[in-house]
Amino acid sequence: MKITWLGHSAFRIEAGDARILIDPFLTGSPSWGKGWEEAAEGATHVLLTHGHNDHVGDTVAIHEKTGAMVVGNFELCMFLVGQGVDANKINPGNAGGTVDCGGFTVTFVQALHSSSFAGEGGQNTYLGNPLGLVLHFPGDRTLYHMGDTDIFSDMALINELHEPKIGLVPVGDRFTMGGAVAALACRRFFTFDAVVPCHFGTFPMLDQSAQTFVAGMEGSGVEVKTPRVGEAFDL
Repeated sequence: MKITWLGHSAFRIEAGDARILIDPFLTGSPSWGKGWEEAAEGATHVLLTHGHNDHVGDTVAIHEKTGAMVVGNFELCMFLVGQGVDANKINPGNAGGTVDCGGFTVTFVQALHSSSFAGEGGQNTYLGNPLGLVLHFPGDRTLYHMGDTDIFSDMALINELHEPKIGLVPVGDRFTMGGAVAALACRRFFTFDAVVPCHFGTFPMLDQSAQTFVAGMEGSGVEVKTPRVGEAFDL
């Protein structure tokens, strides 16, 4: 499985024939600093954890260019249909449900956060519940993108039900759990083989590095892959 961090919570996942973008906040992202076209080349799916602008990002433009399937909670998917996404190319669900994406499945799980899209004039459109995404690939390790979240004890159930081996973990504090709490979550509730920190360094309000998380994972036996923006790696 090839993974590329695109800054903030955005990732490109290449597994089998799937070319998956998760939370593709690219245009306007201080971490990415360039257009979305290169990162979206050949995209087959766009997966969204929740409706905040810095996660929905370039979804509509990417869909219009590539025809990628858009996967997310029901309210968010229907909102995006109103923004121009083809109604035949959405794959909505909600917490506890699983959708077949052709070659892999996505199970929606809880996340402790909020979900809205900020429009002109400061008006917020509320877009259902925030979610984490568990991706099951045949013959490959299961990947869990936690979305934006704090720690919660039912993470233990997510591990029991799905046994994810790769975790994409928010560590930037203020809007999600910080590095020390994120490390506690990974160590207490999961049996990960590898974890990748994200949601840090994008804006001044966030922790500027993942060092606190990395320090908290020392001695855990879990591989910690601190990514560089735009550099692909295999897990």
